[in-house]
Amino acid sequence: MSADAAAPNDLESNWLPYTPNRQFKREPRMIARAKGVHYYKPDGAEVLDATAGLWCCNAGHCREDIVKAIQDQAAELDFAPTFQFGHPKAFELASRIASLAPGDLDHVLFCNSGSEADESALKIALAYHRIKGDGGRTRLIGRERGYHGVNFGGTAVGGMVANRKWFGNLVAGVDHLPHTYNRAEQAFTIGQPEWGAHLADDLQRLIDLHDASTIAAVIIEPMSGSTGVLPPPKGYLQKIREICTKHGILLIFDEVITGYGRLGYAFAAERFGVTPDIITFAKGITSGTVPMGGAIVSKQIYDTFQTGPDHAIDLFHGYTYSGHPLAAAAGLATLDIYRKEGLFEKARALEPYFADALMSLKDHKLIADIRVIGLAGAVDLVPVEGVPGKRGFDTMCHAFHHENMMVRVSGDCIAFSPPLIIEKAQIDEIFGRFRKVLDHIA
Repeated sequence: MSADAAAPNDLESNWLPYTPNRQFKREPRMIARAKGVHYYKPDGAEVLDATAGLWCCNAGHCREDIVKAIQDQAAELDFAPTFQFGHPKAFELASRIASLAPGDLDHVLFCNSGSEADESALKIALAYHRIKGDGGRTRLIGRERGYHGVNFGGTAVGGMVANRKWFGNLVAGVDHLPHTYNRAEQAFTIGQPEWGAHLADDLQRLIDLHDASTIAAVIIEPMSGSTGVLPPPKGYLQKIREICTKHGILLIFDEVITGYGRLGYAFAAERFGVTPDIITFAKGITSGTVPMGGAIVSKQIYDTFQTGPDHAIDLFHGYTYSGHPLAAAAGLATLDIYRKEGLFEKARALEPYFADALMSLKDHKLIADIRVIGLAGAVDLVPVEGVPGKRGFDTMCHAFHHENMMVRVSGDCIAFSPPLIIEKAQIDEIFGRFRKVLDHIA
């Protein structure tokens, strides 16, 4: 692809999400193509992808088997409605996903993104209690610093202030658990911190405040990703599960980031030994190639909806593109690669090396903290006094323009989540380049 063909001549019309658009259009960070663990700029410069795109390209970029599956599917069946009809690959993919999920999470509702997956899970939870005769269970509980997408329900249960403050009341009847991060107790921890399991007890406080009969579901990320990689304290998830079970509250794990190998397992629920009632997923299911998401629900939840007349719709929810043929084909090809190449197992094997490489930055004067689990890690940077977020933004820009590396920025936090096909030499390259960035920014 030539530079002329790859570079647009007008940037004004495209309003980029989660981006300072004026700055971007003055100094664009443009991507023209990708392969393996690299992106390429319009001028052909190779960019090391330290973020798997946006936490999603777990199998790497432009994998031939996935590309061919999408191309073949587009030529065979471009679209099929999933309201009252179906197509074989969606059923095959649902079966494959269910076989990977823990416990009796046996049924999959497809959608198109993590935001839609979380919205779907919340609505399923509300409808489930209504069908059971517990229609008073309408309250939803999220967690501070949580991220559950950008739709109304997901934003309401989410706990990142900048995502919430612009949009009014969102959804009524929502409360939040405290987040689990305490730098004084947890700084520079590899894996799960020892401190913090007691924070799960706050769920009982919320139950005492609102009464269990009013609460439908708790939704949390097993590892909070978007806020800066916050692994759960040891014992925390187990306590949350116990309290939810005791009071008949559904537990939803948002595994949009952690699903499909990021923590070395198909789902973080397996790693932590805790089975929720619903798991939401997206991103890694197609390795980012075609938008897809979904909610995996327990047999009990699914069976509860199967009680009406044969001709009656059991769930009044879904999307035009739920289980889209191209997404289903991409998902099947992606799961094949994960299995054939043992990428979940590879992530587990690489975890100690990745953690040591990231922790090697501990001595830099700009590093305030480092957290790492699986092939996900984050560094908190010492902020510029009086200008929160400036240090992180400048770091991200310099990494791209001058070190040819893509990193993820959230405030003054930089996150790393490379494709699972990453090799040790490339891990060294990521953190070698990042140290150069820090030296320059300092």
